[in-house]
Amino acid sequence: MRIAFLVDQFPALSETFILNQIVGLLDRGHEVDIYSDLPGDTSKVHPDVERYQLINRTYYSKIPYRRVLRVLKGIGLLVANFYRNPVVVLRSANVFQYNFYKYGEQAAIFRLLYSALPFLNKQPYDIIHCHFGRNGLRGLLLRDIGAIRGKLIVSFHGFDISQYLQKYGDRIYEPMFEAGNLFLPISEHWKQRLIELGCNKDKIVVHRMGIDCGKFSFIPRGRQPSDRVQIVTIARLVEKKGVEYGIQAVAKLAKVNPKIEYNIVGDGPLREDLQQLIQELEVSDTVKLLGWKQQQEILEILNQAHILLAPSVTSKDGDREGIPVTLMEAMAKGLPVVSTQHSGIPELIENGVSGFLVPERDVDALAEKLGYLIERPEVWPDMGRAGRAYVEEHYNVNKLNDRLVEIYQQLLI
Repeated sequence: MRIAFLVDQFPALSETFILNQIVGLLDRGHEVDIYSDLPGDTSKVHPDVERYQLINRTYYSKIPYRRVLRVLKGIGLLVANFYRNPVVVLRSANVFQYNFYKYGEQAAIFRLLYSALPFLNKQPYDIIHCHFGRNGLRGLLLRDIGAIRGKLIVSFHGFDISQYLQKYGDRIYEPMFEAGNLFLPISEHWKQRLIELGCNKDKIVVHRMGIDCGKFSFIPRGRQPSDRVQIVTIARLVEKKGVEYGIQAVAKLAKVNPKIEYNIVGDGPLREDLQQLIQELEVSDTVKLLGWKQQQEILEILNQAHILLAPSVTSKDGDREGIPVTLMEAMAKGLPVVSTQHSGIPELIENGVSGFLVPERDVDALAEKLGYLIERPEVWPDMGRAGRAYVEEHYNVNKLNDRLVEIYQQLLI
């Protein structure tokens, strides 16, 4: 099969779930092209990006953010590319054809032209797989103007059916629900949300994101009395990750239990605020912000850790998680986990079996469950084994990629 992936940014360190699908499809003998709005940070990339030479398969729209520059450059691109496919180029540049309130930012002036150019004179695709709802709208527009051909599939993750709807309204996806071929929410939680928004349930298949369990060796956890308990969070430093509540919970524990260490792997706009919170709580010796790490470095951090903390919350602007991949990775490696009753996370963690779930923003509850685990290392191995078994059964990317191929094939019948 010929498959086009439409994504926001590639490569993206925080979106290994998309990378896993692309690599899995290539391994199964399918042809994959990647269409991205922007290049990712190539100074730190997943090894598979280089191993499979994925940059050579990636085409960038490179849409200028500033409207004036976008229009001026767009006029030049229109003239330079008109001969390649006059009909598509003219349709993509028709700024009056598409309603901004119907298609969101995808209908912004000349944006469609930039998106269409990489597709000019490409052979039809069997599958157009769009990750995140807004890229589904982009794929729909591109198909409508004749820039691409193929069955349109959209994966929904969280942001796209939470925060995005607050900005553009609950009806933004209606044309896509009508004309799209299949919709793949990553959890039962988000399936129900799509149905509420008016999507035909017969067009919905829950397809989870997963991990390659073979890359995450299981290590039963334990500790010596003299060991410091290593707690770790791996997340972008944005509000929905709830890192501030993790810091507050650890600070509360540190007052009575000095033998703990909390390492936070990741970066983002809240880094300075979180560093200030650490200083205000006087836990600089206990809590460390480590910044972004490459995959191999993250694996080593997980090897040394005892507990993974993922205190996810619904942000003030409505942004919500899907199911954090870092939770799957930690569980596959045998760590007991502490997280929140948020979005699809309860579909991954069985409370009291592979870890603990607490209400969002409940610092006391986070501290209580962390304290329970710190004082009872004898429960770590059983929790770790339960988590590993569940991830292997339900979130194994090899099984999921086999299933994805079946979904594609059934759609093409």
